[in-house]
Amino acid sequence: MDAATQPILKMTGISKSFGGLRALMDVDLELYPNEILAIVGDNGAGKSTLIKVLTGVYQADEGSIEVEGEKASLNSRRDSIDAGIAAVYQNLGLVDTLAAPANVFLGAEPIRKVMGLPFIDNAKMKTDAIRILKERVGVEFPDIDEPTRNFSGGQRQAVAIARAVNGTDLKVLVMDEPTAALGPEETKNTLNLIRTVKERGTPIILISHNLDHVFEVADRVQVMRGGKKAGVVEIAKSTKKDVLGMIVGTGIATDAVA
Repeated sequence: MDAATQPILKMTGISKSFGGLRALMDVDLELYPNEILAIVGDNGAGKSTLIKVLTGVYQADEGSIEVEGEKASLNSRRDSIDAGIAAVYQNLGLVDTLAAPANVFLGAEPIRKVMGLPFIDNAKMKTDAIRILKERVGVEFPDIDEPTRNFSGGQRQAVAIARAVNGTDLKVLVMDEPTAALGPEETKNTLNLIRTVKERGTPIILISHNLDHVFEVADRVQVMRGGKKAGVVEIAKSTKKDVLGMIVGTGIATDAVA
């Protein structure tokens, strides 16, 4: 198997318990370069726990994680970020009173010194934010100096993604329910945004309850059920009915690597 078909991310035998509750049982996951892998399943299926293990929020009781073929010890969110894994959660985590550049660089603002005193370099921050948004996320804002509370849902997603890709050698982007609570037009814009991020070279793990959206943007879908991997299918070779059957337990579990 050549390098192009090697997974950029590989989770093997991941198990996690909370007291007597087994949230994950021997779960595998593989994410390949230039793909969107959707993870679907009912509430309590293990989707969130698996992603929290990947992002260092939880530590697995058993199993291993590899990034670009190298074993990764993800004992904290910082470990995950350092390994090139970033997440954009449903609440986005933006400071609504700040403009897009300040949100993109939140906690990592460029500094310049004036007479030996440090000041935030607002001009550089704005210039770099515009470049990151255009080159890595594929968007341009005519009103970039406006507070992000005035932005649309899709624009806010773009700012959150830009912050995720800024300042790190990003290898994997996790997006948690990015279209939740969005209207039709904002949903369309967000799905286009997800496609653009993939086209610019960032593989994505997409957690979603909406199979219509999954089938619009994903390359493969992994179904979780009862803390286990029920199966993985290629979008191009399956239907929403197939996936729904796996979610509820009436379908046939399968594994098909794109």
